[in-house]
Amino acid sequence: MTIHPTTPFEGQKPGTSGLRKKTPVFMQPNFLENFVQSTFDAIGGVEGKTLVLGGDGRYFGAAAAQTILKMAAANGAARVIVGQGAWLSTPAASNMIRARKADGGLILSASHNPGGPNADFGVKYNSANGGPAPEAVTDAIFARTRTISEYRKLDVADADLSVPAERIMGAMVVEVVDPVTAYADLMETLFDFKALRGLFHDGFTMRMDSMCAITGPYAKEIFEHRLGAAPGTVVHGTPLPDFGGMHPDPNPTWAHELMAELMGAEAPDFGAASDGDGDRNMILGRGIYVSPSDSLAVIAANATLVPGYAGGLKGVARSMPTSTAVDRVAAALGLDCYETPTGWKFFGNLMDAGRVSLCGEESFGAGSDHVREKDGLWAILMWLNIIAVRGQSVAEIMAGHFARYGRNYYSRHDYEALPTEVATAMLDALRTRLDNLKGLSSQGLVVESADEFCYTDPVDGSVSAHQGFRILFEGGSRVVLRLSGTGTEGATLRVYLERYVAGPEGLSEDPQAALAPIIAATEEIVGIKARTGRPGPSVIS
Repeated sequence: MTIHPTTPFEGQKPGTSGLRKKTPVFMQPNFLENFVQSTFDAIGGVEGKTLVLGGDGRYFGAAAAQTILKMAAANGAARVIVGQGAWLSTPAASNMIRARKADGGLILSASHNPGGPNADFGVKYNSANGGPAPEAVTDAIFARTRTISEYRKLDVADADLSVPAERIMGAMVVEVVDPVTAYADLMETLFDFKALRGLFHDGFTMRMDSMCAITGPYAKEIFEHRLGAAPGTVVHGTPLPDFGGMHPDPNPTWAHELMAELMGAEAPDFGAASDGDGDRNMILGRGIYVSPSDSLAVIAANATLVPGYAGGLKGVARSMPTSTAVDRVAAALGLDCYETPTGWKFFGNLMDAGRVSLCGEESFGAGSDHVREKDGLWAILMWLNIIAVRGQSVAEIMAGHFARYGRNYYSRHDYEALPTEVATAMLDALRTRLDNLKGLSSQGLVVESADEFCYTDPVDGSVSAHQGFRILFEGGSRVVLRLSGTGTEGATLRVYLERYVAGPEGLSEDPQAALAPIIAATEEIVGIKARTGRPGPSVIS
């Protein structure tokens, strides 16, 4: 049987990066099939097309890959290129789509969310440029999920994905490929691997925490095999269906083992971590943590030291909640700087149009136009290449950067799993007050302006409204509030706090202390604790 009757499921609206739900929800009969068929229908079908398929190895991923292969075959796809074992990191999948000139791809991941039988799963569609589907496509997918009445799926045996080879499923070719090699080869074209080998040969030490997630095999191949870092440099390097019980989100809270090691007496020179699907990164030096916003700014300021960017950057872009540190670098270097909504798909148009070559988000994501996704290992290699050329430690690089550009003290406070109605009501109440906030004084700060961010794409003119609330204070400080689109339970309120200090004084404060007046003013204006009953944020990064 190829055509299967079905009925719609509620709640299949893709978020900023695909559809994410609890794993048992995806494992319901027809739930995955409905979403995949709706995706195929929304993109005009897949007959005769080539697709890429893979994921981060989380629970249910292998079974979901078999379902998608059978559906692609039943829908007439010509070829599906799938990572061995159904593995592909998100940036590696983006590269594979671009390198093989595929028509698109499906990535099986819930990114930095936990994995396991009762944890999280996700599916997202990436377009032919290798990037996440634009809103017009995700809107079409959602519309189709609400009317779907049947899906197509071959009744055949599972494909053997254990070794690279070509196999036939129906009339479709299933091409199983090594998930690591093409990506590692791409990195060699961008970075000075000879200089990096010399860095490790001279005794430079590093700890890479792959958090039992997909970057383990990539990190071992690149750092330990190709660059000669000591065996054991990569820890938690075997991808596991439940990430070994870890929460694969590279921030100071969840990567606490790495944090403790880099802040300890026997710390290596450099530390880094990546997330579930390999698109995020955290950067540490001996005794120092680098915020993602500062990391983006440092990469922008030093990009021309790296072979792949020696000719200069075309421009830079950041998500609206990301600190304005990179804006100051762009201004100094004469580069265009774009502010977009949260979600990597908004950078795709800018990169495809040749307007920017470096993008970043405060949520531990950075990348360039080498792919159309953020890329954790790429960001780590950027830092290593900069260190190799400058001959300085992470702490020395950061001190020099702050001395030149000033410091944007920055932190994100997450309130996770809030009742959706509570979080929505709180922001609805803020929306009604925006026009009256100008001139309000709180904690010694005066509100300069307040709005709800609306983005008009400079390339195609599309408009994305309701992208988060901004309260700007006189002197360059600000707070941003938005509900996250990456959770699977309740609502996550993200509060982004920023204070600029020009220097030379005041550049070495503790960020939470430096931000204390803004934190207090936000509570007075918005009333997060009072409205939610939470004593404080779930995660501070």
